[in-house]
Amino acid sequence: MGRMQGYDTAVVVGAARNLFWKKGFDAVSVADVERATGLSRSSIYHAFGSMRGLFDAAVQNYLDVVVRPRLRPLLADEIDPDAVVDYLTGLATAMSSLGDAGEPTGCLLVGSAATSLGDDAAVREVIAAYHAELLSALASGVGSRFPDRDDAQVAALAASIAGAVIAAMTLARVNRSEAVRLLAVTAAGIDECGRAAPWPSGACEGAG
Repeated sequence: MGRMQGYDTAVVVGAARNLFWKKGFDAVSVADVERATGLSRSSIYHAFGSMRGLFDAAVQNYLDVVVRPRLRPLLADEIDPDAVVDYLTGLATAMSSLGDAGEPTGCLLVGSAATSLGDDAAVREVIAAYHAELLSALASGVGSRFPDRDDAQVAALAASIAGAVIAAMTLARVNRSEAVRLLAVTAAGIDECGRAAPWPSGACEGAG
């Protein structure tokens, strides 16, 4: 009979996720993971195969635990017209409060693109899928807020908002207060864009 696992995999993956999120894949050592999780090197490799295997599990955890719950109101069967603004203000609040508590801010996936994994085809595919998921959710939110706009106008504004979100996620690593301000300004500018008739091709990109 095999020995029972003496740890909670979700807790271990969550701790590793925060390490990769804060420091980046290249800066996290096995010793860092041992200290953060309490597991031995042999247990880590037995459970995940490699540091890359642990990173992949951490990315999935990040998407399921951090990213998708925030996007869920934008993907509901009936989307509140305020959902897209609520998403931006909620993201700004989380960015501010997590940073104050010493928790990682910004985006694990965006940060990973700047590491040695940036040229990895599988990682690039995950990042591209995340961007597509974000765009789709934001387009649904914009469509609910401005039901009179056509698909091209909705897509243009969603792309502008997504760009501001990704910029804020990147900026958060070096200037969190400015990242929070960018999200707030973007949220405030959504209705200004919505009132423009017709929207310009850039979908009021200056508002963000």
